Amino acid sequence: MKQILVVSKNPELLASLRTIYPTGFQILTASSVMEGLDLFRQYRCDVIFIELRILQYFSQASSSDYGAALQPFRAQSPNVDIVVITSQELLREAVTAVRQGASAYIMFPIIAEELRLVFSTLRDSQIVQSERNYLRDQFWDQDAAPFVKTQCQRMSKVFEDVRSVAPTKSTVLLTGETGTGKGVLAKLIHRHSNRRNEQFIHVHCGAIPDTLLESELFGHEKGAFTGAVKRRMGKFEIAHGGTIFLDEIGTITPAAQIKLLQVLQDGVLQRVGSEQDTRVDVRVIAATNESLDRLCEEKKFRKDLYYRLNVFPINLPPLRERKEDISGLAQTFIQQFNRYHVKDIRDIHPQVIEAFLRYSWPGNIRELENIIERACILERSSVLLPESFPAELFAVEENLSRVQMDTMLTLSEVRRRGLEEIERCYLKGVLEMHRGVINKSAEAAGVTTRQFHKLMKKYGLRKEEFKK
Repeated sequence: MKQILVVSKNPELLASLRTIYPTGFQILTASSVMEGLDLFRQYRCDVIFIELRILQYFSQASSSDYGAALQPFRAQSPNVDIVVITSQELLREAVTAVRQGASAYIMFPIIAEELRLVFSTLRDSQIVQSERNYLRDQFWDQDAAPFVKTQCQRMSKVFEDVRSVAPTKSTVLLTGETGTGKGVLAKLIHRHSNRRNEQFIHVHCGAIPDTLLESELFGHEKGAFTGAVKRRMGKFEIAHGGTIFLDEIGTITPAAQIKLLQVLQDGVLQRVGSEQDTRVDVRVIAATNESLDRLCEEKKFRKDLYYRLNVFPINLPPLRERKEDISGLAQTFIQQFNRYHVKDIRDIHPQVIEAFLRYSWPGNIRELENIIERACILERSSVLLPESFPAELFAVEENLSRVQMDTMLTLSEVRRRGLEEIERCYLKGVLEMHRGVINKSAEAAGVTTRQFHKLMKKYGLRKEEFKK
């Protein structure tokens, strides 16, 4: 039996639904968003009808951010259809709610024919989406399938770009914060290219000493420098016919930049200590968490090389901007760690999911993966419980709840305190991720080091606390 959830205090809607669908549907009712969430976790309904005024009341602390208010439902079931019910005077707000994640809206008074039309439209939309998903999944190999399922529009665009560029020879530049999955995306591009059966060489440019970088990338001749006791092939020669992934490309030396430009322009390189050209056929994928534009302005990166690398740019959004994918990513990681650690974990406690949605994720997907692995190791039951996760994951939730529950304060004061708490927790997260290094933390936060120092002073934070 199909199930419908109705979050409304208006008996008219419930009566209309029962008249139109007297059999074949179980209709569940709730009078608040939280009550509706509890029912939805138990029954996973096909369609949710929710009154706009109830949604507004739930989202009023975030200035009618309907996307955030609907997110807990999406986290439990990303494909659920949510229909907003509104009065004529709130029609503009209903349109905003649809733009921010609702599937459709209907208006009071309820008209039976309009309700039937909404059901029919939603059903047709589900069929079309299923067909699109099927065609999309035919492109991806079996191992990639869990990672390319997304509810985020920006990530859908990223995967569409990958599908377009993968079969070509074009150079790809991946940008985004640390931990957003640039390495995974580079492997996806290679695995779905015409070079899939050849070498995929991953080079972390920032981890190689400057004095060895040229030799590592382009090879060297015997006697080229002290310790060069024999000729050595570089990574580009090893990757001949395949793909080379240059991670943290913004860190390479000026001399290496010139040689890389020659490879990209002419397909030839010279080993260190040699004047002879060696021809290579290599597809280059580069990645950076820095702005190469800014590095060019600071004369730290060659503009002509930047233009050669930036043939097909793909920017990966941070996890905090694709929270609709958190639940699916968490389930994917659970399945991986079940195999790796021989566990039988099947679900995540709803309180943990809600904490995930509130957290800012300064370490992005890598941080989520690490937290899930730690919880899988600690958990003794079949459900990941809050006790298996770090306490700081719930700190934002607890602090914000404490501020919001103080009804003796004015609304403006509650907002001010809430924003300060979010800011403080964000600064702590960034400092923890960069182990107290101020310049890197400031860059990640998008502010100057001077501004970052002032914020640390404001909230009583000391860099020494984050060194370990």
